[in-house]
Amino acid sequence: MAPWVLPQVPGTEPGSATVVSEPGLEGKSLVMRRVVDLREMDRRLARRAISWNAPWTRRVLPAVEEAAEHTKLWCAAAVVMAAAGGWRGRVAAAVGTGAMTVAQVLSNAVAKQLCSRHRPPEDWVPPEDLDDRPDSSSFPSGHTAAACAFTGAVASVWPAAGAACAVPAVMVAVERVHSGAHYPTDVAAGCAIGLAAATLVRAAPRLLWRHAF
Repeated sequence: MAPWVLPQVPGTEPGSATVVSEPGLEGKSLVMRRVVDLREMDRRLARRAISWNAPWTRRVLPAVEEAAEHTKLWCAAAVVMAAAGGWRGRVAAAVGTGAMTVAQVLSNAVAKQLCSRHRPPEDWVPPEDLDDRPDSSSFPSGHTAAACAFTGAVASVWPAAGAACAVPAVMVAVERVHSGAHYPTDVAAGCAIGLAAATLVRAAPRLLWRHAF
């Protein structure tokens, strides 16, 4: 692209027009550098997390993955809350399940179709963790989206139950990076989608009521 030439200012030497960068080009370059830096940091953090080999991680995190698969953990939590929590427990279970469903649609059926990203390289990941790794886009983390949606929605109705759900939700997020299934930014995006879904589900009745009447 041809450089933008600054018009000669009266009084300057004839023929000595100043050549400067095209307006906005420097800003775009800065943004691109920030994107590259973020990508490199993302990869470094992922590789470090995958190589983290504390004894408890190999015992606890696979169990967390199994429990969270197909949202079994959150469905079980909803059943317990509905059965033992009275009216508040039933409402918390309903909004949690609704938010989780919305988050799964947004992350798996929408975001993953729009944003294709390869998962972390196979040579970073222990062979036993590759067997169950999905082939879908790495971005965003659907497991994290479901966990954060359920936890956020439940917390808005029953804070104590939400705090209890936050512990396994954080462990799910950690496990998704540690197992080599996702980069940290995938998990962060999943968390954002989940919290947005929780907010949407909680606000939906008020919005519908306002527009209906």
